[in-house]
Amino acid sequence: QVQLVESGGGLVQAGDSLRLSCAASGRTYVMGWFRQAPGKEREFVARITWSGETTVYADSVKGRFTISGDYAKNTVYLQMNSLKPEDTAVYYCAARSSFRVILSIPQAYSSWGQGTQVTVSS
Repeated sequence: QVQLVESGGGLVQAGDSLRLSCAASGRTYVMGWFRQAPGKEREFVARITWSGETTVYADSVKGRFTISGDYAKNTVYLQMNSLKPEDTAVYYCAARSSFRVILSIPQAYSSWGQGTQVTVSS
């Protein structure tokens, strides 16, 4: 397992932008972002696989969020634009070091960051 360190959360107003960062201590096959709001299950946000830099997004963030990465730095970013109050949650970075078909569920990931709070006020 790799260690993941996140940064970049905060309190913003609706319509604002934030960028989250996640640095891994070693190489991975895929890195992703999940979020969890109070009283809700952890949900998939976006992921990137380093092979071909393929990206996948949840429908709720498509067109507003962009995931990107710097393979040389083992770092992934989540640029969040046009933020909405319903985006408020703790955001977690996740990583997996080997291939798996289904990558949009928490169970697919073996490494997790500590989480960073994102709060969007209306």
